Amino acid sequence: MRIIGLTGGIGSGKSTVSNYLTQKGFAIIDADKIAREIVEPESETLFKLSECFGSNILNSDGSLNRRALAAIAFSSEEQKKKLDDIMLQEIIRIINEKIEYYHTTGEMLIFIDAPLLFEAGLDQQSHEIWVVDAEDELRIERVIRRDGSSREEVLSRMRKQMSREEQYKRADHVLNNSATAEALYAQIDKLLDMK
Repeated sequence: MRIIGLTGGIGSGKSTVSNYLTQKGFAIIDADKIAREIVEPESETLFKLSECFGSNILNSDGSLNRRALAAIAFSSEEQKKKLDDIMLQEIIRIINEKIEYYHTTGEMLIFIDAPLLFEAGLDQQSHEIWVVDAEDELRIERVIRRDGSSREEVLSRMRKQMSREEQYKRADHVLNNSATAEALYAQIDKLLDMK
């Protein structure tokens, strides 16, 4: 079984790549989806987060207020590390379970879509790394449109992520998502043809 790690900074278009690969029938392990599932109301992970960051990260219905958590967690390196420590351990455990499942089902090629692929050490399990990237202004616009975040909030998150240079250094392939979706799909198809 071959594993391809898929990563990129905020707003780069990892989800667009993942959705396209899913439509083509490939198995995707989506770390963001796992991250959402493990913080459902009354989950152990959500309890740990509220203990660490305070109950003001919870909405009145007990669900996670992602914006409130992001404002605290991305305010400093120390706070971001606390968030990563709580979340990553559980995310990695579930990813490993899914890899094992796909291994037993005879899946030949799977993708791990993870924004913190390198930070979580998931690149060590990958045979190949694809980094999705786009021009900074485009990334900022996409996140503002998607999340309703302010420009400063997006820039703050971008500054706390691994640099483009470092990602490129570790990548086997870089997908440029600064143009049209069709142009991105053509790059993906070219890489898939090489498999």
